[in-house]
Amino acid sequence: MLKKLERGFENGLFASRWLLVPFYVGLIAAILVLAAVFIRTFLGSIVEIATLSVEDAILMVLTLLDLALAANLVLVVILAGYESFVSKIDTEGHEDRPAWMGTTTFAGLKLKLYASIVAISGIQLLKLFMGIGHGSEIGPTELMWATIIHFTFVVTAVLSALTDWLSSRATKSPPA
Repeated sequence: MLKKLERGFENGLFASRWLLVPFYVGLIAAILVLAAVFIRTFLGSIVEIATLSVEDAILMVLTLLDLALAANLVLVVILAGYESFVSKIDTEGHEDRPAWMGTTTFAGLKLKLYASIVAISGIQLLKLFMGIGHGSEIGPTELMWATIIHFTFVVTAVLSALTDWLSSRATKSPPA
């Protein structure tokens, strides 16, 4: 009787992974929002193309890159998270299946997440630097904090990668 109760409880725990699906659906909707903002930004820049300075054109491209990186990040989290925690995605043999699908571990996903955050933060910082002297109202304090925040993201990513590397070495080394 107790074993049957335990088995039922464990089956319920295992089935609870499906509670994550609404999160992934919401993230798909977030990609649609990013796509709409990307299109609006791109079309708005096309309309103003005759009046764009070199700096404004570069800022527009950086904004589009930022949006693309964010969308890529969300997609990686959706696919890798779903495969890691909910169910395998049956696309074996599909010519467009990304090579990393089905092989990304939680540690790998975390590193991809950190790398994307650092890239997005770097683009934001570059946009702030480029805005200096071109009508931007950013002051030295805001610029300092943006730099500190970016540096914090970089240090966090490096420390996380180092921790994962040390952890993988510890599991591969023979027992003493």
